[in-house]
Amino acid sequence: MRAWDGMDAFVEVIRMGSFSAAARSLGLSTAFVSRAVSGLEHRLGTQLLHRTTRKLGLTDAGRLYYEHARQLLEGFDAAEQAIVEFQEGLRGNLRISLATTYGERYVAPLVNQFLARHPQIGVDMDFSNRNVNLIEEGYDLAVRTGLLEDSNLVARRLGERRLFVVGSPAYLNASPAPVDLDALDRHTCLLGSSSHWIFAEHGQPTQRPVRGRYRAASGQALLDAALRGLGLAQLPDFYVESPLLHGQLVSVLDAYRYEHGAVWLVYPRSRHLSPKVRQLADFLIEGLQSPPWKGLDS
Repeated sequence: MRAWDGMDAFVEVIRMGSFSAAARSLGLSTAFVSRAVSGLEHRLGTQLLHRTTRKLGLTDAGRLYYEHARQLLEGFDAAEQAIVEFQEGLRGNLRISLATTYGERYVAPLVNQFLARHPQIGVDMDFSNRNVNLIEEGYDLAVRTGLLEDSNLVARRLGERRLFVVGSPAYLNASPAPVDLDALDRHTCLLGSSSHWIFAEHGQPTQRPVRGRYRAASGQALLDAALRGLGLAQLPDFYVESPLLHGQLVSVLDAYRYEHGAVWLVYPRSRHLSPKVRQLADFLIEGLQSPPWKGLDS
């Protein structure tokens, strides 16, 4: 008996929710799948499943075994698919969701380089700051900024993302620069999609409510408003690098700057993740090892 006998049947039963559904998926009889799982339990010397007439449930041992077995099978599938695509060359289409400005400036050029190396791959890039549902909307991967909430996604760090509070020299001449977070209450703030700004206070992230007569769910619009002296804006480093270096904007509240944000590459957890997705992910991570904006002091 091989060490992995029954493993694929067991994983498929959990994935499909029943022995009969697993049997159909594997192209086997229900009886064969049932015997395979029972044989696996016998060999391991422990019960993996709670069987009732209505549903199946995992024992504690079954839950532990499932997590390891699923990863092993995903590795087998990926290895075989990698050989197939190595022999045939990478091919097929990739659908990607990118945060608008960051994606346009830094990710799209790398995607274009990747396509130049792999002429049999096509791509559909969607530029939007909306957090798309990758699985329901059919995306292969996405680039997202800030905090991640969807635990069903694999997340790989692309790079850092620092947040600056900035204002024009004209605005700060008329309204003295804030020296602490409470002073924001006396300033006109340019709001994005949120009414809170994030800072670091006593080594911990903290959110502060801000107010103003201007709101735009667009970093480029906020940048333009700040340059025109309409108020203070909180923007990521890649928006404000050039205006800060050329004196068009001034950074304030630097002692409270939040520097621990990140840009993430995310894609669905999948037993059959395509090697072209893996290779593009690796290519993007390598290409963005250090921030493209290098003129700002840490």
